[in-house]
Amino acid sequence: MSPNDGAPLAIIAAALQRERHRAGLSLAEVARRAGIAKSTLSQLEAGVGNPSIETLWALSTTLNVNFARLVEPPRNTVTLVRAGSGPSVASGTADYRTALLSAGPPGARRDLYLITAEPDRTHRSAPHAAGVVEHLVLGTGRALVGPAEDPVELGPGDYLGYPGDIPHLFRALAPGTTAVIVSEHI
Repeated sequence: MSPNDGAPLAIIAAALQRERHRAGLSLAEVARRAGIAKSTLSQLEAGVGNPSIETLWALSTTLNVNFARLVEPPRNTVTLVRAGSGPSVASGTADYRTALLSAGPPGARRDLYLITAEPDRTHRSAPHAAGVVEHLVLGTGRALVGPAEDPVELGPGDYLGYPGDIPHLFRALAPGTTAVIVSEHI
């Protein structure tokens, strides 16, 4: 593969370094696990060499990332949504609003939401797709959250992970309650 074949070597080099550091692995360990020479990996991380598709697939498997993460340029690396400025959607059954802060890019399996709620009624959610897990961190206030059959009371800073593919609920117990939810699609 050469720079004119579609995936510039600089993008591959940066991606390999980024993903290797993210995984906390040494150059030698990644090379060993991928079944390539350490010198080959060193050259690729330096932006030189001629990686084959097989080498890149072996590296993506070893680093536990999609192949595309090694050959596509990074997308928006910084996204800012100021408090109260993102579009939000209100519940029809409770004083509860959700704003999508970040949709997972193609191939990703997560979405990030900001929840604002006031104590009045319980917001009940029908089961989402099979395998969905929700991760919630309460920012302010207090809330009753989780599976409809066994919700948990949370305070600021508390984290709760629960299956999103069963009926679940969110009930603010204090004015000005906020939370961040990551919806993970397994």
